[in-house]
Amino acid sequence: MEYISTRGNVGKIGFIDAFLMGLADDGGLLVPNEIPAVSAEKLKQWQNLSYQELVLEIFSLYTNDEIPQEDLKQLVNDSYATFRDPQVTPVRKLKDGLFLLELFHGPTFAFKDIALQFMGQLYTYVSKKLNKKIHILGATSGDTGASAIQGVRGKEGIKICILHPNGKVSKVQELQMTTVQDENVLNLSVEGNFDDCQRIIKDLFADLDFKSNNHLCAINSINFVRIMAQTVYYFYSYFQVVKETGVEQPLNFSVPTGNFGDIFAGYLAKRMGLPVNKLILATNENNILERFIHEGVYKPGDFRTTYSPSMDIQVASNFERYLYYVLGEDAAQIRELMDSFKRNGEIVIGGEALALVQAEFAAHGVQGQECLDTITKYKAETGYLLDPHSACGVSATEVRSGQGEVTVSLATAHPAKFNEAIELCGIEQEFPEQIASLFNKPQRQTMVDGSQEEIVRELVKFYNA
Repeated sequence: MEYISTRGNVGKIGFIDAFLMGLADDGGLLVPNEIPAVSAEKLKQWQNLSYQELVLEIFSLYTNDEIPQEDLKQLVNDSYATFRDPQVTPVRKLKDGLFLLELFHGPTFAFKDIALQFMGQLYTYVSKKLNKKIHILGATSGDTGASAIQGVRGKEGIKICILHPNGKVSKVQELQMTTVQDENVLNLSVEGNFDDCQRIIKDLFADLDFKSNNHLCAINSINFVRIMAQTVYYFYSYFQVVKETGVEQPLNFSVPTGNFGDIFAGYLAKRMGLPVNKLILATNENNILERFIHEGVYKPGDFRTTYSPSMDIQVASNFERYLYYVLGEDAAQIRELMDSFKRNGEIVIGGEALALVQAEFAAHGVQGQECLDTITKYKAETGYLLDPHSACGVSATEVRSGQGEVTVSLATAHPAKFNEAIELCGIEQEFPEQIASLFNKPQRQTMVDGSQEEIVRELVKFYNA
């Protein structure tokens, strides 16, 4: 297994080099040069594995034995040892035909923990093995930052800086990042929105001299290891639903998404051989991706602040990976499209390519009141409390799932992380102790304007301290 860029100007590289490169040096995104195929026979062999055992099987398809098997096993076990459920990502039945994949049992109560706890362990491993300084730089719409910080806080040889949009994450998300006092952690609270933060991150990674001189490594889903780790729970949940229903059939997966990373992991799982019917893309009022699925037009609009802030994203960083595959792995065409997008602010596809998109995906943009109504409805009817992102996923299943189909909807966060929306539903919830204790801790963050120059100054000062 070797890795190449969607834009075609990075030679084939190995797994660890791809992990450390993060964003491809030509500005594209790294992908495997060949998607591994998993046979029906192999799926049967995997169906009774524990989550950790399944991780090892899937990772082994991508890592080229660059990490000795015993070391990889230790990394995996350490990554998931802190999860509160022994299944790591358990599946709950909400009603006939609808299952909920709970992805919030990690240390920061969000789905980002699944990949980022492993990436934290892997960065620590690589830093020690290669005697290499690692400076992690990332942007967050709320959950990535807390999870990434949790994965590497206090680790020798590693520093981490996270940009988050000031006032545009939930209070709990902010506290999970800014109450961490370890000296190897810097939180920059940026005036602007997540797209502004993400654009600055991409620009800094595209500056190859700055990237090299400052030992930059990526934690966002521009890093393929994020995607690789997230494919596992698609396979795992499929096996759990088959056991529950006793029927082997392709499943729908409904995925709350803003950056296209989590749903791209589902697409990758399908390409590997997982029996998937439709991937249902659930967005909120920032519904650029919904319009793309329906019309083939990818064009950012006016940014909206919503009840599901982790999805308040207009420019999805993983979208380029999907374009690469749906347009026939044509790197020259991707270069041209992304250059055009930078100039004109839109991408348009049609014909056979759009037909293929619509064969693989469905989409629904969940409006604010619809999100709150879904939370209220399912609490009343089932006793289950959905966070607003998970509610968008469930709401989309009601609109886009066909008669007789079975759907797994991804529950991406614990409701305690988004109490602002829960209170609007007239629901009082009890916070887990780990979250309740955050409100009594001092915060540490640096306020910056949205200029790249000021952010660079803070980064250089932090990295050289």
